[in-house]
Amino acid sequence: MSINTSYTIAIIEDDIAIVQMYRMKFEADGYSVITAGDGQAGLKLLSENTPDILLLDLMMPRMNGDEMLLELRKTKHGKELPTIVLTNMGENEAPQTIQDDAMVMDFIVKASMTPRDVAEKVADVLDA
Repeated sequence: MSINTSYTIAIIEDDIAIVQMYRMKFEADGYSVITAGDGQAGLKLLSENTPDILLLDLMMPRMNGDEMLLELRKTKHGKELPTIVLTNMGENEAPQTIQDDAMVMDFIVKASMTPRDVAEKVADVLDA
């Protein structure tokens, strides 16, 4: 697993503790991290930045993750943005639009993965 410090990770997640936990791990590994706490703020963030990968929670206020992803995929950069879904539901429980999205590279059940596990998945996607 190689770490490239030029990578930027976007985390769209409404649980502040989870955001802080992942931010600390990714920044310690040399990544840049940008964050938003809901889908609407996430779309705005991604319209102003071009991250290399998106970590996206599905259950959020104002605009949930699958709604945000549908809107994001309509944008030039968003069409090709590799995405890892962060959720506490199983992949088969996720909305069909998420399951069918070719750029959704992985589903991570938050309760069963450590920040290190998540960092390894991100590195695998970025190194692919």
